[in-house]
Amino acid sequence: MTEVRAEIPRSPEEVFAVLADGWSYAHWVVGASHMRAVDADWPRVGSKIHHSVGLWPLTVEDSTVVLACDPPHKLELHARLWPFGQAWIGLELTPTTAHTTEVRMVETVDQGPARLLPGLLETAMLKPRNKESLSRLSDLVTAGYQQR
Repeated sequence: MTEVRAEIPRSPEEVFAVLADGWSYAHWVVGASHMRAVDADWPRVGSKIHHSVGLWPLTVEDSTVVLACDPPHKLELHARLWPFGQAWIGLELTPTTAHTTEVRMVETVDQGPARLLPGLLETAMLKPRNKESLSRLSDLVTAGYQQR
């Protein structure tokens, strides 16, 4: 399990508004290169975003499904990236002041060949990626990203 945290100088509602826009994921999730479709009821439990990962023309098309959603505090996802595997991702938003939110992102590979990686190697691969993802999320939120 890999955990990273970031302070975003906005309210949980403002941060969650970006998470609630499935089209935003290619802008802040490191590795996501293209959003192909977003279910109309995203982020309702069971809804999906359909994405491509990688650099064209070497991309993998797959999807991410919502496992749990408690706006504006929690979002749990199950991301597929076959043939490599699948991962559980948890995002928790906690207000630290009236205008600042701590975002905690936890990720663990739970299925597929990538699950065979030793824990330290998984963390070494995911931690920098997830720190950068939260940095990009912060940039989108503070720049006033508008939902589609």
